[in-house]
Amino acid sequence: MDTNEPRPGNRWIIVSSLDNWRRTAARGFSVQGMKSRHRKKAERMAPGDTIIYYVTGLKAFAGTATITSTYYEDDEPIWVSGNAKRAGEDYPFRVHIEPAIILDESEFVAAEGIARQMTYASKWPAEHWTLAFQGNVHAIPEEDFHLIKTALTNVSVRSG
Repeated sequence: MDTNEPRPGNRWIIVSSLDNWRRTAARGFSVQGMKSRHRKKAERMAPGDTIIYYVTGLKAFAGTATITSTYYEDDEPIWVSGNAKRAGEDYPFRVHIEPAIILDESEFVAAEGIARQMTYASKWPAEHWTLAFQGNVHAIPEEDFHLIKTALTNVSVRSG
């Protein structure tokens, strides 16, 4: 068994605004923060786990990254909450990451068709598929990760 492969069950979707995606990109996809209410999920993250980025507003998948550290706390302002009631949110729970597949904004992959095939998203009625992407952090099954990664890889190969 290759110990460099992420362990099954440790696949995550980070839901991000386009602005916060750009903030992560500006840091070279070296760090990812999670909102304060997601401490337990941050505690479960480990080196080798994989993140998939879903960009709200655009309803699209934007790339993947590999987690390279356990979580830590930091209050340096990087990301901003789109919720006026949570304007002070500083995404304190963070992990170091390395980019894996990062698409240009013009290449982001529309999520609807993929979401309708996802085991995770099947918890919601098909017409309300976006409910699967409410909130900042989601653990997803291995097969959903591969479904999304394949779509991202196909775009990456065509444009690369």
